[in-house]
Amino acid sequence: MLSTVELIKEATSLPVEERTMIVDSLLKSLNTPDPDLDLQWAKVAHRRFSDLKSGKVKGIPGNVVFDNIRKRFGK
Repeated sequence: MLSTVELIKEATSLPVEERTMIVDSLLKSLNTPDPDLDLQWAKVAHRRFSDLKSGKVKGIPGNVVFDNIRKRFGK
């Protein structure tokens, strides 16, 4: 069995597509999907998108969001 260092060294030598598959698999093993939670988030996303499309809420441009983050955290 490979040591952790050897495993990382071997994995980082793989093509990016294969490394992506490994990362995805590892992340899924840490955070197993919950279909009920995914459904709840999908409902929230759909409602928020509908509110945005209808004009009920107004979007904030990305550059404004990032400027506010930089101001808040000093970077």
